[in-house]
Amino acid sequence: MQLESALFFPPLPQVMPSRFPRLSAAFDDYLARHPEEGGTVADFAAFLASDAAVFERSHAPGHFTGSAWLVSADGERVLLTHHRKLGRWLQLGGHADGDADLARVALREAEEESGLRELAVERAIFDLDAHPIPARASEPEHWHYDVRHVVRATGSETFEVSEESLALAWQPVRAIAADPQADTSLRRMARKWLARVRCESEK
Repeated sequence: MQLESALFFPPLPQVMPSRFPRLSAAFDDYLARHPEEGGTVADFAAFLASDAAVFERSHAPGHFTGSAWLVSADGERVLLTHHRKLGRWLQLGGHADGDADLARVALREAEEESGLRELAVERAIFDLDAHPIPARASEPEHWHYDVRHVVRATGSETFEVSEESLALAWQPVRAIAADPQADTSLRRMARKWLARVRCESEK
């Protein structure tokens, strides 16, 4: 009997390799730890695959940013900025400016915005948050795909206020978690941090 032609059996689709395999792997790791955030992770992965310029602020639809959950040595407080442009208390962070290593971006921004040295960044993603940035002057509204990393203060905690901020302050994590007026994503990160500390203390 004559064998059927291979034309009847279409080849399996090939998975295109990611342009940024390290960040793709970090998203997979984050999803494994936070399966309840599957929709958010899918949005970030899709944005990562959408264009090679997603780490550039010139990419009009939006871009990746890196932020620092900058915790004190005792883990009880986090350093926040009263953001000059947005007028809200937020975590430290900023634009990637072409750097796909967002842990490095978070560390750099923490150092530049606080004046602190002897900081240590954790490679694993701590939190993800996509949010619109309002139009200002010639800059249209766009999206920030913010990837947050834990940064720990291991030395002096005496900060310096940069031109990016109206003020800086060490805030108790428990107070942020309980404050209904705090930024929604700040409360979420505070709860994540407290859950992590509790889990570590029970080991």
